[in-house]
Amino acid sequence: MEVAVGWRLVEAYVVDGAVIHTVRERVYSTDWIGFTMLVRLVTEVSVDQWRMVARAHRTAYLCSLFFILHSSISTILVEEEMASSQNTNQEKAVICRIWEQLMALPKVLKEKVFGICRLSKEIAQDDPRRVIHSLKVGLAISLVSLFYYYQPLYENFGLSAMWAVMTVVVVFEYTVGATLGKGLNRTIATLVAGALGVGAHYLASLSGETGEPILIGVFVFVQAAIASFIRFFPKVKARYDYGMLIFILTFSLISVSGFRDDEVLEMAHKRLSTIFIGGSACVMISIFVCPVWAGEEFHYSIAHKLEILADFLEAFVREYFKISEEGESKEKKEGDSGDNKLILEGYKKVLNSKSMDDTLANFARWEPGHGKFKFRHPWDLYLKIGGLSRQCAYRMEALNAHLNSDIQGSKEIRCSIQEQCSEMCLESSKALKELGSSMRAMTRASADTNVANAKAAVKSLKALLQSSQRKETELLSLIPAVTVASLLIDIVDFTKEIADSVNDLATLTRFDVVDTDQASKTPHCECEEPDPKTDSIQLVILVEEATLAVTDSEKSVSDRDNIV
Repeated sequence: MEVAVGWRLVEAYVVDGAVIHTVRERVYSTDWIGFTMLVRLVTEVSVDQWRMVARAHRTAYLCSLFFILHSSISTILVEEEMASSQNTNQEKAVICRIWEQLMALPKVLKEKVFGICRLSKEIAQDDPRRVIHSLKVGLAISLVSLFYYYQPLYENFGLSAMWAVMTVVVVFEYTVGATLGKGLNRTIATLVAGALGVGAHYLASLSGETGEPILIGVFVFVQAAIASFIRFFPKVKARYDYGMLIFILTFSLISVSGFRDDEVLEMAHKRLSTIFIGGSACVMISIFVCPVWAGEEFHYSIAHKLEILADFLEAFVREYFKISEEGESKEKKEGDSGDNKLILEGYKKVLNSKSMDDTLANFARWEPGHGKFKFRHPWDLYLKIGGLSRQCAYRMEALNAHLNSDIQGSKEIRCSIQEQCSEMCLESSKALKELGSSMRAMTRASADTNVANAKAAVKSLKALLQSSQRKETELLSLIPAVTVASLLIDIVDFTKEIADSVNDLATLTRFDVVDTDQASKTPHCECEEPDPKTDSIQLVILVEEATLAVTDSEKSVSDRDNIV
């Protein structure tokens, strides 16, 4: 009864019924909601009015109700103020961040522009031919655009003149071989597909209005299915994939559009003429204006790979000595060690070169004879040399991992095989450098002497390892040394195969022969440059190590070699 009277008194002071409902929920539960309504309740009913109501009706419930509402509303007011202050701070922070970003926007744009300019400068300085290629593309597009701008030419070709511009955009590539390959593929495919499309349209027109669309659909389906399947052939995929794609497109356009247009021959003639004009412009500009031959690029890239492998072997010798002899490693400069690390990472360029080699070889087969590169140049030998160089690079990757490994094996065993390993590396490096320079200059240069020296070092190393096993050395201490030795032996074998392939290439392509007088003078000058003290020390070490492991027959042979 008192509660009902209390609520009626509250209703007498507060008109809004929703407020009363909110107050009731707030009293009988802990769900504190309706903040704005409670504020209105407090503003409508003052403290004195609550006390008068409580005294008049002697209702303790109303007093308790008032104090509950008063404390709850005070708490909510404090929380709301804190929340509003937090929201205000967040809004200010967001506005400040936006303003800072707007103020820093000109600086960021300036840095972006300068970064793009620096990158463009680096690309242009790295290969200025890229700038020339861009200018050649612009020149070709400007020339074929005259068919659209010049009124007499436009009257002959009409809107089909745009096919010439599209042909230039699609066909023009960086190298002559790539441009020729795409241009011939597009021209021949358009010619064959146009002729077949006209023939299909003629055969379909003989069947009447009812059978014509059916036959055209059958022809389109059959040629698209057969041509798409032929694209999966490896040789077709490598050289004629673009031509098969254009064949499908042209046949479908001519045969399907001929159903609504009776002038099929004229449409096919205009399309073929504009494509031929655009392709001819690309080929002529690509060949006669600062040409970039894919064959030369492929040739020099193979020579550069051999030089990279040679540099790795030299850097490996220096790094291996640094690990073997701690005293020398402390005396080396940080710059030299940094250069060695960069050189030791160079083999990765050779490992990732297969796709580039295949692409350049494919483009080179399209190119006509130029300079020393004839039309039937043996590009397969270049691919073989590239494959052998990658095999060497795989072994070099393992050697690089061995250098960075924590397990290096016995120091004594590493020191004992150090001389043979260094000789194998240095002789193989000299052979690879000689082969690379001879390929670059397209001259005959024999690396047989260096390969023979590396083979002799391999034989001495095998004998030394066998003697170490006979001395009952621990197997675990031998594993790292044997691993390095086996990898270097594989590299020597692949170096010999590379030398044989380069000699075959020189024979087939008729490389220039180097003057024998100059060849005899060059090694004599190189022999005078090294320090005689180091030469004598190396000679003594070779004799001592050879006498430990070889038989009597082998000893006599090694003595004769040392005397020579």
